[in-house]
Formats: sequence, structure tokens, C-alpha cells
Amino acid sequence: MPSEQIMKEAMQAYIDGFNRADAGAVVALYADDAIVEDPVGSKPKQGRAEIARFYQMSIATGAKLKLAAPIRGSHGNAAAMAFDVELKMPEGQALIRVIDVMTFDDAGKFSSMRAYWAPGDMEVIGAK
Repeated sequence: MPSEQIMKEAMQAYIDGFNRADAGAVVALYADDAIVEDPVGSKPKQGRAEIARFYQMSIATGAKLKLAAPIRGSHGNAAAMAFDVELKMPEGQALIRVIDVMTFDDAGKFSSMRAYWAPGDMEVIGAK
């Protein structure tokens, strides 16, 4: 099981890679057979190819991620982070408040990611 430090560093690398628009760096944090469910309740994406397509599309929106609180570890193989997604939408500048929970394999790679957010967690903060 990876240490708390390794898990938190991987979560920070996720934020940093996304904000650099480096989908490859984000996908490299995942195990080959990982699962992404973003948002929870949507069809999961499984494996590197599907996960890569998901992040390429997400990064292409121009979205940026900003931590809303420190990354949290656990006594097990999971960590969580609360962050805001800032992006431009047809209606104007938007903000989505998200909590991601990642589980880790023994090599310190994400084995799963579940993103918790719902329509009520998104708001348009600036008119177009």
C-alpha cells in the first residue's frame, strides 16, 4: 500500500498536470486497468485508452483546477481532494465544486477515481 505522502503527491501531480494541459501526465498517474467515474453515476471509463480520451476532452475545454482545501490522505489505499473547476461555458464563466476520491494500487498508481459533483454544485459566476 502506498504511503500517505505518495498518495498526496500523486493527487497534486494530477492537479498540476491538468493545469498544464498535459493529458499524458495525468493519464500516466493511472494503472493500466483503472476506472474513472466522473461524475459518480455516469458510465465509468475503464483502461488507459478511454481514460486518455476523457482527459483530452476535459483539458480541451480550457478548464483549470484549484484546490479548495488541503489534499486528504487515509489509513488505507485512498485519498481525496476538494477543488473547484473553473471553465468558460456558453453562458459565461462557470465554477464546479468537486470532490475526487482516488484509490491506489501497490505501485502508487490510481486504480480508480470517482468525482462527486451534481448540477447544484455548478454555477455561472460571470456573464458572457
